[in-house]
Amino acid sequence: MKRTDFYYDLPEELIAQHPLERRDGSRLLCLGRMDGQIAHRHFFDLPDLLRPGDLLVMNDSRVIPARLIGRKIPTGAQMEFLLLEQRDGDVWEILVRPGRKAPPGSRFSFGDGLLEGEILEVLDGGNRLARFYYEGSFFAVLDTIGAMPLPPYITEKLADKERYQTVYSRENGSAAAPTAGLHFTPELLDKVAKQGVDTAFVTLHVGLGTFRPVKADEITDHKMHAEHYTVSPETADRINRTKQAGGRVIAVGTTSCRTLESVMRDHGEIRACSGSTDIFIYPGYTFGVLDGLITNFHLPESTLIMLVSAFAGYDSTMEAYREAVEERYRFFSFGDSMLIL
Repeated sequence: MKRTDFYYDLPEELIAQHPLERRDGSRLLCLGRMDGQIAHRHFFDLPDLLRPGDLLVMNDSRVIPARLIGRKIPTGAQMEFLLLEQRDGDVWEILVRPGRKAPPGSRFSFGDGLLEGEILEVLDGGNRLARFYYEGSFFAVLDTIGAMPLPPYITEKLADKERYQTVYSRENGSAAAPTAGLHFTPELLDKVAKQGVDTAFVTLHVGLGTFRPVKADEITDHKMHAEHYTVSPETADRINRTKQAGGRVIAVGTTSCRTLESVMRDHGEIRACSGSTDIFIYPGYTFGVLDGLITNFHLPESTLIMLVSAFAGYDSTMEAYREAVEERYRFFSFGDSMLIL
């Protein structure tokens, strides 16, 4: 298939610039996986759309304030670091702007010296490896001096950094939020549990590679960036028990989906494990675990709309997106949601 097969026309004013005051007040487009039928609800209706024995699998990764503005030592030239992935201890893969001023051996200061970084290596593609020096806790320093790395299509300042976190986030490491989970509240999770629906957590630290545009004309020529994931013994057991009992496994977000399908692809079963995944899911893929998916509305020609098209069917997905535009849904990270069952 061609990249252009996944294009749709999106008016700029439908790109959500800020979260709704009420997390679960977002709209919910319900799409039938088998029949392509569309219904319009709200996210707070979710408990009524699930059934006892279902299992929601959520990504508990927490976004770190990964954007750092600092100065080069000793010239004072302004630099921007974006933390992408923790490699080993205090060594991180980073994106640097402007890159020409960050050769190996160069050092930088952030937060009036609270944090210093040294470039170790330039990687293929232009990213860097950097080692950081600080006192105390690295993540505590980041909370003090770092900024949330909001996507470039969000131009408004975020008043409350927690609104770019899910209410169940706990594992530091993502450069972007697993946004399908932003709609949940503690109260909604309680209602889901009272419906007899179970929950389980995986961790996939979201890197910017997930959101890199597909530049190849043929989508099969696109290469995904690897991201680190973990599946606990408890989560593996809940998934397997749900499947054995005839319940539905519903991924909250494309990151949870990619984690589960990667484990099944690599091991032939769902089991406790950790690793890196560069799985690229597009139409023609056969799902081994998922029975349902909760996801936001994604950018045209992105790998994420390709994943949704693989799960719901290409024609149904593109028709759902056309209707969402017509019905004035809010799009992307702070936008509305889809439930595919």
